[in-house]
Amino acid sequence: MSHRVPRTRAFAPDPTAPPGRPCDMPGCERFGEYRAPKSRRNLKDYWWFCLEHVRAYNSTWDYYKGMSPGEIEAQLRADTAWQRPSWPLGRLGRAAAWDEELLRDPLHLLAAGRVKRGSAQSPQQTPPELREPLATLGLSWPTTLEAVKTRYKELAKRHHPDANGGDRDAEERLKTINLAYAAIRSRLMPAPSVAAAG
Repeated sequence: MSHRVPRTRAFAPDPTAPPGRPCDMPGCERFGEYRAPKSRRNLKDYWWFCLEHVRAYNSTWDYYKGMSPGEIEAQLRADTAWQRPSWPLGRLGRAAAWDEELLRDPLHLLAAGRVKRGSAQSPQQTPPELREPLATLGLSWPTTLEAVKTRYKELAKRHHPDANGGDRDAEERLKTINLAYAAIRSRLMPAPSVAAAG
């Protein structure tokens, strides 16, 4: 038989209520076991009421009372992002700039990859994903597929384990060369054309 955990009723007294505190409604002698915010500006400052008076208070509570339509719209927009700043997808705000102190870049890696807005990336600039593979093969950008193949064959012969007496370091170096060659080749190879069906 399954045991159901009893749910607290919506009108159950607040467990954080100060014990023995009287209701804040003048003339009421019951205990103040239910909290209600005093104002929208400070939602953590509470009145403590009995059940009857908290119901009456809640029925007249209007969070937006006294706000203009523009203020209400701004409040609703802020609430959709949990009161945190937000921007359209793909942009970091209109006047956004990275805080240089926040982005410490002693190796200047971020500065090297920065491209000014509105300008196309220079064709002579090495693609970031090819910098390491090109360095591994000892090539510079731009390059051709033929040059990459020639350099790969030369390095593969030189670092093949059979040519180095089974040396483990040469084997590891050859693995790195193979990965670099595959990365560059996949970038330089033309995309396969799709034959028309039919």
